[in-house]
Amino acid sequence: MPVIMRQVSVPLNGTTDNVLSGSAFEFTRTNAIVSMGVSAAATGTFVTFNSGADVVAEEFEPAILTRYPIIPDEMYFSDVAAAGDRLVIRVRNTTGAAIVVRVVCQVTPL
Repeated sequence: MPVIMRQVSVPLNGTTDNVLSGSAFEFTRTNAIVSMGVSAAATGTFVTFNSGADVVAEEFEPAILTRYPIIPDEMYFSDVAAAGDRLVIRVRNTTGAAIVVRVVCQVTPL
């Protein structure tokens, strides 16, 4: 099953519109179950997870960790995506310093 693992530095008072942008799995190829876990190195970040037209999670604070989320224990959000749906993980930083965010997105074809 495809897994996307990304680490990004979100700039101070900035936004990363889609952490998954450019991934081969950004658009689902078939109907799939999509599970996502996200962690941040410090407080002050907010994450939104969209799967196609579905808003799976809006403006939540991720776990504060200095590592990637553990599969399956820390994969807190899931959705059934239709073929061709775009996966979007938007991260907003509200602090005065850059923050490292790590994302794991698991795509299980149906």
